[in-house]
Amino acid sequence: MPQRRRHRQASGNLSIAMSPESPALLLRRYLGTALFFLFISLSFVLLFRNAYHALQDSSYSTPRFPSLFPSAFFNDSFGASNEYPLEKILNEAAMGDRTVILTTLNEAWAAPNSVIDLFLESFRIGDHTRWLLNHLVIIALDQKAFLRCQTIHTYCYFLVSKDIDFHEEAYFMTPRYLKMMWRRIDFLRSVLEMGYNFVFTDVDIMWFRDPFPQFHSDADFQIACDHFTGSLDDLENRPNGGFNFVRSNNRSIEFYKFWYSSQEAYPGYHDQDVLNFIKFDSFISDLGLKIRFLDTAKFGGLCEPSRDLNKVCTMHANCCYGMDSKLHDLKIMLQDWKHYLTLPPSLKRMSIISWRVPQKCRWTINSSFFIQIFSSWFSVS
Repeated sequence: MPQRRRHRQASGNLSIAMSPESPALLLRRYLGTALFFLFISLSFVLLFRNAYHALQDSSYSTPRFPSLFPSAFFNDSFGASNEYPLEKILNEAAMGDRTVILTTLNEAWAAPNSVIDLFLESFRIGDHTRWLLNHLVIIALDQKAFLRCQTIHTYCYFLVSKDIDFHEEAYFMTPRYLKMMWRRIDFLRSVLEMGYNFVFTDVDIMWFRDPFPQFHSDADFQIACDHFTGSLDDLENRPNGGFNFVRSNNRSIEFYKFWYSSQEAYPGYHDQDVLNFIKFDSFISDLGLKIRFLDTAKFGGLCEPSRDLNKVCTMHANCCYGMDSKLHDLKIMLQDWKHYLTLPPSLKRMSIISWRVPQKCRWTINSSFFIQIFSSWFSVS
């Protein structure tokens, strides 16, 4: 009897479990599911919004660019001035073939233990790169950047403009930002007209090997890529304006003039977008400009890393937005390179190690394509 009673009780419990749920319970369950999916959706919306604002607020992607036209001497009331004119600085810094290395620096990236320190350290610990510091000219974009440059490097130049308050921040893709980017193109054109070849490098690029032996000898204009198709002359390559080597001649000067003037044909776009448009233009082919794209196997970045540390020349923290994320991953990048240098030659040849980055930059790399689409849409809408 006790066993039969337990069996009936168990059967009763089973029948209760299998009975239809009450309307109130069903409503509560459906509401819970709906709230869960609403929470997930809002999380993605917030993630994109934060990514978009990070793109706007990035100290590197949205620096406080002053005019990049060289001026004589800065007003003493600001506490800083150029000791020498640009021509003299370029002449002293140039290699025998009149080639200089140029980078730009703003206040946020000039702070101690910031990106500029990592940038210079990469030259010091790179493979045959220390000598290149003798040919590097840092273009300071504000007073504090200029003063810091003078304490850490030999060749510094302060680019100022009387008609623009460089203390105001120029957010990404705003009219002010676009104006400053286009003035940079015009400034680089003026360097070419002075008769100097230049390597322009963003300051968030680490120099691990001397890149000059890897440059194409027949190119007027050669540029790094966010994506490399595998062919050095394929116009479908996706160039990145943060690293390029340009030889001074009539073709390159006319190209930079054409590039600068093309902003009128593509209003609301920045210089790199316009380059992607005009690289197919018949004017370029008629000009005879020889464009070459640099292989990401040697000139890599977080968009498309250089996998073999035996070949890498430079690594760029591209496709990454926000100073904290860039600093974090650049420091790890330098640590990886230092570890590589400690390996015996036999282990180096085996290519047993690779980069541990991206880390903090990983989510921005995954979303950067969509961010660029939306930011471009906002700029022309």
